[in-house]
Amino acid sequence: MENKQQELKIELTPEVAAGHYSNLAVISHSGNEFYLDFISVAPNMPQAKVQSRIIMTPENAKNLLFALRDNVAKYEQTFGEIQRKMPKNAPKNGGGIPNPFEEGFKA
Repeated sequence: MENKQQELKIELTPEVAAGHYSNLAVISHSGNEFYLDFISVAPNMPQAKVQSRIIMTPENAKNLLFALRDNVAKYEQTFGEIQRKMPKNAPKNGGGIPNPFEEGFKA
């Protein structure tokens, strides 16, 4: 039996292609879904706006994790290691914009 790979055509509309800028992501989950909220935080603003929310199954969230890890590794092979930067005025005790990827983060 032949194993033919099916082609998937993906449409990217101009509105979606413009994208949304995000400098913070908050990730949460229930028993059946993962919620990824992409947020734009502006300096000296007391409120931040969710730019986009993506909801996916746990399996697809894990697939995204591996795809992102692979792409970051390829990026670093080409352009060098990505350095994590703290805001210049962030307190030495780890203050500043909360990092949702750090252990113990609460939104």
